[in-house]
Amino acid sequence: MNYADFAHLHVHTDYSLLDGACKIDELLQEARNHRLPALAITDHGNLFGAIEFYKKAKKLGIKPIIGCEVYVAPRSREDRKSEGGVPESSFHLTLLCKDLQGYKNLMQLSTIGYLEGFYYRPRVDKEVLRKYKDGLIALSGCLKGEIPFHILSREEEKAVAAVSEYIDIFGKENFYLELMNLGLDENLYCQDKLMRLSEKFDVGVVATNDCHYIGEEDAKAHDVLLCIQTGKDLEDVNRLRFSTQEVYFKSPAQMEELFREIPQALTNTLRISEKCNLMLDIPALHVHLPRPILPAQFDNPHTYLVHLVKEGIKQRYDTVTPEVSERAEYELDVIAKMGYAGYFLIVKDIVDFAKTRDIPVGPGRGSAVGSLVLYALGITQIDPLQYGLLFERFLNPERRTMPDIDIDFADERRDEIIRYCIDRYGDKAVTHIITFGTMAARAAVRDVGRVLRIKYGEVDRIAKLIPFGYNIARALDEVPELKRMIETDERYSELISIAKKLEGLARHASTHAAGIVIAPGQLTEFTPLYRSSHGETSTQYSMKALEDIGLLKMDLLGLRTLTVIHNTEKMINQNGHKLDLDGLPLNDRATFTLLKKGETVGVFQLESPGMRDILRKLQPECFEDLIAVLSLYRPGPLGGIDKDEFIHRRHGRMAVEYLHPSLKPILKETHGVILYQEQVMEIARELAGFSLGEADILRRAMGKKEASVMDEKRRSFVEGTRHKGIGEDAANRIFDLMVPFAGYGFNKSHSTGYALISYKTAYLKTHYPAIFMAANLTSEMNNSTRIMNLISEAKRMGLRIQPPCVNRSFWQFKPNSKQITFGLGAVKNVGQAAVEAIVEERQKGEFDSFFDFLTRINQRVVNKRMLESLIKVGALDSISKNRSKLLMSLQDNFDLVSKRRLSKGQTSLFEAATEATESEPQQWSRGEALAKEREALGFYLSGHPLEKYRDEFISFTNCDSSQLEWFRDDKDLLVGGIISRIRTTMDKKGRKMAFLVLEDFEGEMDVTIFADLYRKNQELIRKDRMLLLRGRRTARNDRFSVRAEKLIPLEEVRDRYVDRLEISLRIVGLEESFLQKIKEILLAHAGDCRVLITLLGEKREKLTIQSKSIRVSVNDRLLKALRKLVGNGAVKMGGAIQ
Repeated sequence: MNYADFAHLHVHTDYSLLDGACKIDELLQEARNHRLPALAITDHGNLFGAIEFYKKAKKLGIKPIIGCEVYVAPRSREDRKSEGGVPESSFHLTLLCKDLQGYKNLMQLSTIGYLEGFYYRPRVDKEVLRKYKDGLIALSGCLKGEIPFHILSREEEKAVAAVSEYIDIFGKENFYLELMNLGLDENLYCQDKLMRLSEKFDVGVVATNDCHYIGEEDAKAHDVLLCIQTGKDLEDVNRLRFSTQEVYFKSPAQMEELFREIPQALTNTLRISEKCNLMLDIPALHVHLPRPILPAQFDNPHTYLVHLVKEGIKQRYDTVTPEVSERAEYELDVIAKMGYAGYFLIVKDIVDFAKTRDIPVGPGRGSAVGSLVLYALGITQIDPLQYGLLFERFLNPERRTMPDIDIDFADERRDEIIRYCIDRYGDKAVTHIITFGTMAARAAVRDVGRVLRIKYGEVDRIAKLIPFGYNIARALDEVPELKRMIETDERYSELISIAKKLEGLARHASTHAAGIVIAPGQLTEFTPLYRSSHGETSTQYSMKALEDIGLLKMDLLGLRTLTVIHNTEKMINQNGHKLDLDGLPLNDRATFTLLKKGETVGVFQLESPGMRDILRKLQPECFEDLIAVLSLYRPGPLGGIDKDEFIHRRHGRMAVEYLHPSLKPILKETHGVILYQEQVMEIARELAGFSLGEADILRRAMGKKEASVMDEKRRSFVEGTRHKGIGEDAANRIFDLMVPFAGYGFNKSHSTGYALISYKTAYLKTHYPAIFMAANLTSEMNNSTRIMNLISEAKRMGLRIQPPCVNRSFWQFKPNSKQITFGLGAVKNVGQAAVEAIVEERQKGEFDSFFDFLTRINQRVVNKRMLESLIKVGALDSISKNRSKLLMSLQDNFDLVSKRRLSKGQTSLFEAATEATESEPQQWSRGEALAKEREALGFYLSGHPLEKYRDEFISFTNCDSSQLEWFRDDKDLLVGGIISRIRTTMDKKGRKMAFLVLEDFEGEMDVTIFADLYRKNQELIRKDRMLLLRGRRTARNDRFSVRAEKLIPLEEVRDRYVDRLEISLRIVGLEESFLQKIKEILLAHAGDCRVLITLLGEKREKLTIQSKSIRVSVNDRLLKALRKLVGNGAVKMGGAIQ
């Protein structure tokens, strides 16, 4: 290629967070279009994007120059005092890597900036610049650089001194004065002075453009981005803004025009580029593993691994079959060839540590469950041979990638695992991993709309038109209303145009929820480090970048369910039972009965209404069915298979057909459907003769829709099937069948590991219901909505919830036979140390009065705010039933006890002190008491304001808050509840509308009331008003809500809409005398409503008949009498709400 005579050496990508707007892919494409021989990125203080940039630039044939615009403290990096006039208490300096030494030094400097010098910005100082100067080229920086700053301050002596110092640090050949021509008078003034300094010191000059965005037309989008960073809008004249619109990625011709009188400034960009020849091993050809600690008799990791696997196999299998031996040898051979033996030993060491400390470890997650070696090592608990799991899905010998062995630990003890890793390998070798939040389409629209000062309601409407998972361009293609809106309103057109430019930019850095990295020595030899505003240290490189440079990254995940299982098992064994969950039979009939009924609230992965529906329809009979359920009900497979069709095939109600007989052995377990990714691999192996390694490459290509790879593999597949006697047409149809499922299908290994956790929790719920639900409740004490859901489920199970009580309760929820005592840890403002102090004190005897309680507790840990909460939830009812009195007297009695303690020894007054008394205040009403409970808990406990309308809910609603996520958008929705919060706003026409939070028996849901409905129903939209709503489900900000179309006061539903009474009776055993009793009750409540009786047969057949002679008045007395006779679930009201 005929390269241009210029290279950009000062460029900010979007990793200069909310400041740079150059996306790396677009930046490199622009550089290629301009035929640049090299390109540098110089983000502010960090190297976040260095590896991504290096890798992609190499691929496009552009020399990558890794750089950084560092912040230099005016004095010491440890000095946290502001320097008068110095912006951000630091100067800017551009550094570029010449070679590997320079790259390592730049990583050190960036790390020091965050870990030692942070003050507004990550700062270094001259001391560390001098220490880590080797291999670096320094450019004097923009107008915020030290030299330009002194020039503009008319302090030329300081400018001269600074040039001299930088030359002394970096050497004359590695220091350049940076010239910019951005249309600013300050640039031209500095340029003249810098040229004189160049002559004085015989030091080079270099032309840069401080690029912050790519196109000249992107200036406004960049201005908006700065407003997003600072929380300002475009009408704020004092906002942070650039004083020029010239900081875009100019062409070589434009730069030549700007510096035609200083040609050496352009030539020097090429000279600098020629000096920069950093070569990195990316993607890494070998992994940088810490050396595992080996017993003395083993001289290398592989021999020790082989020994451990052989010993593990003896423990796992009563009889070691040839199949087991061959699979183990094959896996060990692949691991040896790829050099990963040390990795397996490191993981085993971590898991062994957890087990010795009684820290619960999951049975395995992800593709790692397909490894027999991991099973033999005790890292996973699933035999891959038993379930047909593939090693190549985990570690492909034909595609060199680092295997992922992700491990679940009990969430409460995950920190102990990380601490162990730090202690084992050193705090300089282990840290967390950074992750970057990006501006998604909807968020970009909302941010830009705010900055442009477009009304919230209008912006919200536009954002909600973008479907989840879509980018803005796709939404414009597929959503006609969105396209129409931007064509008819210039404001909307500008909004979408700017949002498209900002969409996908990195917005913020945070810590990866599970990932840690372990290096074979100091991490800063491999990656720079970052420290968040919360003080947490992480790598500056993301997961993908760490993989590219060959560092060992591990996902150590905290799984709440493991804590629940562990605590349940512990309580069971404390009660004298002996339960070994690892030895559970996987065919327990009672457990599968629970699963078939879909009674799985609290059961891992099976709680959602949709999943419970699948269970009821599928009727799982065995563990393999449970694996299928976990794979089936998720977004993936449902894109390629109708779940009802799968169920019909499962029950023989629909024929199972195969495109070719060879598919039957592979697809028989899933009734002719490709459900697992492993099945795609098996098809490629069995029908076309692919190795499983080749088959995995095919699966990946299909999943990512890599057309060129797929075309090549299609030819190989068709050619391979000929040897099986499969014609070209049939082979192509089979290949086409595989394509969608390679992406939709689920990883069977992962499903199998998680199905085991699901089964264990279902088993515990079946056989130890109170203990299991208590453990579940304890694990969710910080989530009031979940507590409410679980309490509702516990009551459905026939368990009694004992209210919180200072004389009975503990921090956790405690089971006892068929009841659960409420845990004080779920009460707001209540701390664990305080509860433990209460429990310890009551061991000396129960508290018998309020004053006794206050006198005996430690007021340093049990404060008044906590006591208020305890009173509100009734935790002191065993002392006094009058909560109102306790709350009113709290201050006086608390103060009295405090004074008594302060005056200890001065007994003349206080020996006779007694409880402060006032006139007996009136007790709270039932409604007031419930409201106070909700204040302190986040939900109602001893009752519910909606309870008196329970029949209206049973008869007229078709969804509750817990089911909203699974309700269809195109179906009429009927929900009820009590208004707990209201927010009113104006729509785009200036009309009042409202957003409500409606609470029902299961939780909360958001409701939108548009202007017309609001105007007609203003008197109903009041806090604590109880309503029935008809409407539609909508999606907003990744949350599901209700768009109301009709509001009805709950107290009016029965009179306005009930027109019939419905009774269900089983025919079997139905006697005349029983029917006569029903008739007598009905006749005693004569009225206008029809009576419908549904007779249920043995085979679920139904016959509904209407009484011709009896009509009733549907009231509570009638319902109560009938339910006492025929059962609660057999009687309901009926009617239609239009």
